[in-house]
Amino acid sequence: MVNPLKKLLPKRFRKDVTVIPVVKLSGAIMGSSTPLRPGLSLSGAAPLLSRAFDQKGAPAVAIVVNSPGGSPVQSRLIFQRIRDLAEEKDKKVLIFVEDVAASGGYMIACAGDEIIADPSSIVGSIGVVSGSFGFVEAIKKLGIERRVHTAGNNKSTLDPFQPEKPEDVEHLKTLQREVHDTFIDLVKSRRGEKLVDDETLFSGLFWSGKRGLDLGLVDALGDLRGVLRERYGENVRPVLIQGGRRLFGRKPSGVSTSGMMDFSAIGGGFAERLISAAEERALWARFGL
Repeated sequence: MVNPLKKLLPKRFRKDVTVIPVVKLSGAIMGSSTPLRPGLSLSGAAPLLSRAFDQKGAPAVAIVVNSPGGSPVQSRLIFQRIRDLAEEKDKKVLIFVEDVAASGGYMIACAGDEIIADPSSIVGSIGVVSGSFGFVEAIKKLGIERRVHTAGNNKSTLDPFQPEKPEDVEHLKTLQREVHDTFIDLVKSRRGEKLVDDETLFSGLFWSGKRGLDLGLVDALGDLRGVLRERYGENVRPVLIQGGRRLFGRKPSGVSTSGMMDFSAIGGGFAERLISAAEERALWARFGL
């Protein structure tokens, strides 16, 4: 006989309900995140991840990734924090890809024991890119003289206001190859024999979630609610782990950023916001988003 008082208890206290904490990691991955320059970083993600993995009785943690990439260092730090918590708390990690998990976003996704993507998601872009502009001819036309004084022959490497030097470019490419090798090793260590033997896999190309399944970049196609119900039954209850608000009601940066520019602070921070929005917009635009 079912105890009628059981129905009066909140769902989270009923033994027949399986609670799955959900963390959303969204936005461009940046090394220095500030209220004026929001981005995804370890400092913003770590508190939510800790709270999610501390949920007693939860057999798994679901992490929703929606990122075009960014800082390789912050990407790896977030990846490592997820793996450390998963091993410490003995919980399975299910990664769900929304619009895109590319470059550093895919590196974070590799922290999952399983990666589930929408068929139309974008995954991959396992590579390293650096971009800048050259203003040598522009400053000449404006009659501007560039003055640079250094202690150290290579302190002005890749200065955008000076002609590009072949040796500087080669040094940059060496660094990129080292970072790329680290990325490749991480993916191989997590995906192992799931990856197909395809020469384009680590070329920086990106694919749909459907093609990513064929290549071994993801494990299944689906959505969060559907997969959780399939795994844990109809009484599964996904619970979104949210951060608190900071002083003056600001939300913590680095988690669930939308990529939209906020015009609420017209003034000293406007130029910084404008540049930040343009940079992030360019990252998303690479994937047609």
